[in-house]
Amino acid sequence: MKIMFLGDVMGRAGRSAITDHLPHLRKDWKLDFVVVNGENATNGSGLSADHAKAILKAGADVVTLGDHAFDQRDMLSFIEKEPRLIRPLNYAKGAPGAGARVFSDARGRKVLVAQALGQVFMKRPFDDPFSALETVLKQYPMGGQVQASLIDIHCEATSEKMAVGHYCDGRASIVVGTHTHVPTADAMILPGGTAFQSDAGMCGDYDSVIGMDKAEPLRRFITGMPKGRFNPAEGEATLSGLYVETDDRTGQATTCIMVRQGGRLSQSGPGS
Repeated sequence: MKIMFLGDVMGRAGRSAITDHLPHLRKDWKLDFVVVNGENATNGSGLSADHAKAILKAGADVVTLGDHAFDQRDMLSFIEKEPRLIRPLNYAKGAPGAGARVFSDARGRKVLVAQALGQVFMKRPFDDPFSALETVLKQYPMGGQVQASLIDIHCEATSEKMAVGHYCDGRASIVVGTHTHVPTADAMILPGGTAFQSDAGMCGDYDSVIGMDKAEPLRRFITGMPKGRFNPAEGEATLSGLYVETDDRTGQATTCIMVRQGGRLSQSGPGS
């Protein structure tokens, strides 16, 4: 199976990159399944129902969220109507939606998509991601209940993301980190056959401070004082993520390649 994951969609620039590039990438790379993290797509904070619909229409099979899952109020009700949206497993107990679901590609092959939030340096105390993922991985073993599985681990600390990767090695097809908006250069297949990257990066304008227009973040770093609000940068965006090919029989990854398309970053992808 050919699977692509794209990191945090950041504001209007990120949404435009998705709608401009994803349809032809899906066709050109013969992608079977696409997962997009969309939690910053609406003005850099959360995801609205309309923007979720646009990302799905552009070719995403599933959209994952994160710690900003419900910053846009309409998501509280929309996520109950749209099963292709996944919020974190270890979010508040009463949160609407689901943190893991099994989906099918066009050929009927089953794909598990799950997301968990990290605990290190996060602003709120979320439940343990390891035990949350353990329950799901036991329920949906690769080569049995599902042909492939993807875990989006939404964390601040690269160490915690790497720990989750090793914890899930051999039990998930893909473990990929999100949240910090900078692509890490460690895309690899772990010893047990799990494709891993500490952070997929963002789909946004990299002439920025992690996707935000530079002026206000720079002012705060230099002076220690806020003057205005953060606004997403609106230059040409780079699509950033991970391309993985998996073995249908075992669920293990056979190919793992960083994705960078458009914008300012050096280009990468299958065939590059």
